[in-house]
Amino acid sequence: MFLSRLLPAVACVSMLAACSPMMSDKTASAEPAPVTVGGAPMYASKTIVANAVNSADHTTLVAAVKAAGLVDTLNSPGPFTVFAPVNAAFAALPAGTVDTLLKPENKPMLTKVLTYHVVAGKLSAETLAAMVKANNGAANLITVEGMPLTVTMPSAGMLMVADQKGDVAHITISDVNQSNGVIHVIDKVMLPG
Repeated sequence: MFLSRLLPAVACVSMLAACSPMMSDKTASAEPAPVTVGGAPMYASKTIVANAVNSADHTTLVAAVKAAGLVDTLNSPGPFTVFAPVNAAFAALPAGTVDTLLKPENKPMLTKVLTYHVVAGKLSAETLAAMVKANNGAANLITVEGMPLTVTMPSAGMLMVADQKGDVAHITISDVNQSNGVIHVIDKVMLPG
């Protein structure tokens, strides 16, 4: 009699334990929800290029990366921090600039512009903010191109990037993690001096 009362209680406890989020293998090993950029999820398990090709906001950047022959580089282990301009940023350049840069004879200049948006290492927004604070309000980053970009934080949580000419881009989406680095979406194309 005692055993017949105990069995339903044990079954109930077993069911609760099986349903508990702390006990679920799926919950413990699940990847965080991906950030959406340009209408597409950006998966932390994919490379910079594998994610960027799916963003409707980065079709011009992807075309430029392909034209410059940088696909293999941005698919390599890195890690890289990429400040990724949206299509509207490229459209805001003087008329004909993008078409000119995409011509085969201008590949060296295109490569210079694109690598000016890339920094070696994986720098999160938190890391960038700490660098800005530690350097009295402005952190200089040396790009893969070899010239600096300057990161500032005019207000809490707002990071901006300035090129050598003084043009400023806002980071509109930060910490888009990739298997080989991180992307920070920006609203302006940075140009080396």
